[in-house]
Amino acid sequence: MSGPGLERRYRRVLRLLPGYYRDAWEEDMVAAFLDSWLTGDPEVDAAVLTFCRPSWGEIASVAGLGVRLYLGGAGTPRRYFAWGQAVRRAVLAVMLVHAVLGLNVLVRTAWSRRLFGLPAPPASLLAVTPSGVWPTVFHVVNVAWIVIFVTLALGHYRTARLLAALAIIPGLAALLQAQFTGIMPAPFGPWAWWVLFSLAPVAAMTAFHTGAPPAARWPWLLALPTGYLLVIVPLLVAQATGNLAWVPDFSGQCCLLVALACLAHAPRAWSRQAVGSGVWSLTLALLAAVAGAYRIVTLTGYAHDPHLITVSLAELIILVAAAALVAPDAARAQTATPAPPYRGTIAA
Repeated sequence: MSGPGLERRYRRVLRLLPGYYRDAWEEDMVAAFLDSWLTGDPEVDAAVLTFCRPSWGEIASVAGLGVRLYLGGAGTPRRYFAWGQAVRRAVLAVMLVHAVLGLNVLVRTAWSRRLFGLPAPPASLLAVTPSGVWPTVFHVVNVAWIVIFVTLALGHYRTARLLAALAIIPGLAALLQAQFTGIMPAPFGPWAWWVLFSLAPVAAMTAFHTGAPPAARWPWLLALPTGYLLVIVPLLVAQATGNLAWVPDFSGQCCLLVALACLAHAPRAWSRQAVGSGVWSLTLALLAAVAGAYRIVTLTGYAHDPHLITVSLAELIILVAAAALVAPDAARAQTATPAPPYRGTIAA
């Protein structure tokens, strides 16, 4: 890597970008960066080229561009497009989980308060909402997740990212308060939930950029009421009939739901003629990794209950076995092919 010190430093920063993009744009980008420093005075320019370094703002800008390119959109090499699509679909799936849980909170609250002329719920389903600021914040956050999911599915990416960034703050504040006082002020999830299901997907929303193809709106929007009817309603029935002890905990439910999705997708994944199956296989592999990680972390809560440890490990084995069925298809989806010359422009 030859050239003045400043040029070498810029080229090192540009290593954050994918190779296909550097091949097309590295020289132009380096020239533009250097030109922004030069003054026309030979002595000053010599000192600048020798001692100056890229600013933190420039490094952050290149890093952000690198993330968007690695999670590519239309026109990018196959590997980057597959990962981008898989991450976007996985984020939508996690946002769907948040939205379904939020809808459940709203429905149970309305039912308990007998709004809209609803009959009184069974005692086991009665939701008692304590007064105070934190319970109110908890309900607002649950409504926000529904709005975030719908906004993201409709393609309003910036609005969804902003709302999601705000929605995870109360959970963090509650966890920090519990960390220092020992009292959780509202029914927010534990640290593992916040990191895996809040912070990580919100950060991964970077994959929703202007070059990303839009999601299929109606299937995702219809998944919200469908998910509530197929998942939450049976759980409410089990609770109302006193059979909730037979229902897995939330970690187990995530493992089993992802495993069922893998099993349902496996025939298509093994059919080489199925168009687009690889991206869904890669998406399911990502969701399986998240569900499996959450299952493993939550095992510590059952340290003194060997039966629940056994059940949890069985759920994890089922998840791993189901994910293994789609793993070959997921690997094929992101197998690198020779990257064509990139003709696009620098992503915004």
